[in-house]
Amino acid sequence: MKIELKENERLDDLQLNKLKIIQNKKWFCYGIDSVLLSDFAKEIRENSTVLDLGAGNGILGLLLCGKTKLKTVIGVEIQDEVCEMATRTILFNGLQDRFQMIHGDIKNVTNIIPRESFDAVVSNPPYKKKDSGIQNNNETKVISRHEILCNLNDIIKAACYALKEKGTFYMVHRPERLADIIATLREYRIEPKVIKFVYPKINKKPNLVLIKSTKYGNSFLDIKEPIIVYDGNGEYTDEIKKIYGR
Repeated sequence: MKIELKENERLDDLQLNKLKIIQNKKWFCYGIDSVLLSDFAKEIRENSTVLDLGAGNGILGLLLCGKTKLKTVIGVEIQDEVCEMATRTILFNGLQDRFQMIHGDIKNVTNIIPRESFDAVVSNPPYKKKDSGIQNNNETKVISRHEILCNLNDIIKAACYALKEKGTFYMVHRPERLADIIATLREYRIEPKVIKFVYPKINKKPNLVLIKSTKYGNSFLDIKEPIIVYDGNGEYTDEIKKIYGR
């Protein structure tokens, strides 16, 4: 399918089943966190229905379509132009029968999707609190990185509403928010089951954490072996190369 790119847009090859994604270089482009989350969630079962909260340019849904045999994935994104761009990506890849974007606010999720209708929920939410850190002048980037339009509670509350009983919630976030994350998950009776830390290098502190949780799950937490991104030479480790399919 032919596609016309708008100003500042580019078409990037995901090197996965010939999938490509439209990205606007002035907006928030996907990073390694989305790639790692998609790999962490690739155990999603065949014929599952999946919800992506704060889907952005659609990278998570796209990668999961390539890595799993999910039935359908729905991405909810509040930024209209970003949602429209993701929809064009879906059409370009011919995934419209499996992947759909909805322009909407996850705080109003009850008006968007039926209760307890998804087998799995994924989310790569804004990491930083509203008034923390240095904020970019680009509004789209600020919304993607800071809790301007939604916060951690909004994301987890929406996940609880959307998930079926024993459904699974996969999220990537920052380790410094882990205490808040676990407390909020338990507030909504979503039990953290698996945690995996991501270290930029072996001698550095972790800068990402991957969390798998189960709605109404039993209390048992498994801390997995961490992921190391770069080796001593500044090159991707073999694990990261494998995740990227290199």
